[in-house]
Amino acid sequence: MAKEVATYIKLQVQGGVASPSGTVGPALGSKGVNIMDFCKQFNARTQDKQGELLPVLITVYKDKSFDFIVKTPPSPVLLMKKAQIKKGSPESNRKKVGSVTWGDVEAIATLKMPDLNAFSLPAAMKMIAGTARSIGLTISGESPQTNQE
Repeated sequence: MAKEVATYIKLQVQGGVASPSGTVGPALGSKGVNIMDFCKQFNARTQDKQGELLPVLITVYKDKSFDFIVKTPPSPVLLMKKAQIKKGSPESNRKKVGSVTWGDVEAIATLKMPDLNAFSLPAAMKMIAGTARSIGLTISGESPQTNQE
């Protein structure tokens, strides 16, 4: 028999370094979840992604047990890492702060494909390209979509 779900919790946690302090403790403690148990399991599962910001969806059940799903890093974080910038532009339509190539966009779209609501790689690339424009990045090179349309 399936367990009865009490609530869902969405957090963004640094991979491999989750601790009860910060956002994790208050979010889980208020729901009655064992915080140290979550931190140990999360850190073990994200050892290879040390220091990366990772979204996590925690399902809390009525008996205070939990399951969690670790998602891929947010698109803006991946784009800023590729462009080697610390933060996006305050006026993305006027001030450009960096540049990425269509190859970078394709690599990020391929990585993010399981978490995006896109059915094809070109559609996912358009979503990532839109995110790049919204944080003030220019995309250099020729778009692969211009050849297909």
